[in-house]
Amino acid sequence: MKFLESKDYQKKCWQHFERYSSEIKSLIPDARVEHIGASSIPEAISKGDLDIFVGVEPEDLEQAVISLKALGFEEKIDTLRTPKLCMLESTIGNDVALQVVANGSEFECFLAFRDSLRADASLVKQYNQLKRTCEGYSHDAYREKKSGFIENVLSLN
Repeated sequence: MKFLESKDYQKKCWQHFERYSSEIKSLIPDARVEHIGASSIPEAISKGDLDIFVGVEPEDLEQAVISLKALGFEEKIDTLRTPKLCMLESTIGNDVALQVVANGSEFECFLAFRDSLRADASLVKQYNQLKRTCEGYSHDAYREKKSGFIENVLSLN
C-alpha cells in the first residue's frame, strides 16, 4: 500500500468527481451524489482513489445498481452487500468506487465519517498517521487496521 499527499491527487479526484456526478445524476436524477473518502477531506493522504456516495430511496436501490453498471461499474466482490448497500467499482481502469446506499440507512456513516474529519483537523492528522503506519500492507490488512479508527470516529457523533 502506497499513499499520496493531498496535493498530489486531490485536484484530479475532484475533477473526476464532477464528471461522474454529472453522469450519475443524468441516469438517476433523484440520487444524492456526494464525494466521500479521503479524497474529499482536505489534507488527507490517500491511495489516490475516488469514492462516491450515491444515496437513493430504499425501494430504488436495486434499479440504481443496474443503471450505474451502464457507466462501467460492477459489484465489488468480497465486500458487504445488503438490501441497503451495494459497492461498485470501475471496470474501465479508473480507481473509482461507488457506495450505493439506501437513504436513511446506517450506511450514511460514510457521510458522517467524512464530515467528522472535515470538521476536525486533528482527526485528519491521526488518520494520516495511521495510514503512514500501513505503508506496505496488503489491502485487506490496511482495511482491517483503519476500521477501528473509523468506528472510533463514528462513536464520537
